[in-house]
Amino acid sequence: MEFARELETFWQKRLQEECADRPSQTRQSVALWLVGEDRERFANMDDRQKAIARQAIEYRYRILHQRYLGISPTRAYRNLISRLGSLVVLRNKIRTWVSLSRDRQRAVADVLQEVIQEMIDSDRYIKTTIARISRCSENPSLRNALLLASIEEYCLRPIRNQPLLVYRFTNYLRRSQKGGMTQVPQKERIKMISEELTPDAGDSPISLLDSEAIAHYQSDRDEEEQRILREEVRQEFEHYLAEKVDPLAVEWLRLYLQGHSQEAIAQILDLPIKQIYRLREKINYHAVKIFALKSRPELVENWLKISLQEHSLGLTPKQWQTFWQDITPLQQQIITRLQEGKTLEEIAKKLNLKKSQVMSEWSKSYQFAQSLRN
Repeated sequence: MEFARELETFWQKRLQEECADRPSQTRQSVALWLVGEDRERFANMDDRQKAIARQAIEYRYRILHQRYLGISPTRAYRNLISRLGSLVVLRNKIRTWVSLSRDRQRAVADVLQEVIQEMIDSDRYIKTTIARISRCSENPSLRNALLLASIEEYCLRPIRNQPLLVYRFTNYLRRSQKGGMTQVPQKERIKMISEELTPDAGDSPISLLDSEAIAHYQSDRDEEEQRILREEVRQEFEHYLAEKVDPLAVEWLRLYLQGHSQEAIAQILDLPIKQIYRLREKINYHAVKIFALKSRPELVENWLKISLQEHSLGLTPKQWQTFWQDITPLQQQIITRLQEGKTLEEIAKKLNLKKSQVMSEWSKSYQFAQSLRN
């Protein structure tokens, strides 16, 4: 709790310096939003985790301060769409879909708006965030700014090296393919910009900022823990690459995670493109076949939500059925025992095999699951 109080004191002081023109109540509300309500999560953090937590709060504040705080709702909304619309991979996916749909006049912003609205309507994390914001402030304008900043931060979270929003768009696409583009609203801002939303004709408007209206929703993740875990995986892998592969691999990884293409990385590092491609393949090999499986599997699996016991290797029920039918009986035995919590050593002893044989079969199964996910 001491660290939580330290954070709160720091941010109250900083906001007083940088936002002196804002009312005191606004500064207090922003500080509460930044640090969060759950102070107990800081209790068992070590120094490295505390440093990551500080970075996470700094990042959240930068988003709020640069694009949303003190900005009119209309302008703030445009800032959100502009920021998310700048994601090249998402923009390309949307344009491809539009070109293949029945309605080819839609803009990227139109589709993006619909995807975000669907997230607001159904995503448990966003609904829990709305409830938190309602407890931070009663000021509609500030609530709006905090919500838009939260949506941006959430949408940009990296999942398997792509922003979470890309996966949300993919899910939206699967559900709406039958109807083409007819459900995308024109010239309509996200409904959540106002506090009230009428769900269906005839229903009374409800406040989505009313904590009672969404009390039955619970967050399936804690943003701070996820950020700490991602950072821990990155640091561990960088250390592994520097020690086992090449210090140059660490530079490649950092540039890759920043979104640079192989050509751009070659220019930045002043190396031939062929050497960059060879380096990429070497890093990919070590990431999949050694680091993820042998060095720190629990870190990578929890980070990517592909653990065997909790996430079925990240496979959907249909994918899991295909996976189970196509692996060998020996691999099925190994998978079953791993699900029971047995170690590779215990499995090898039980099956009268060498540990290296069990590891080889588990590696083959793991890579097959990876191919199904991809």
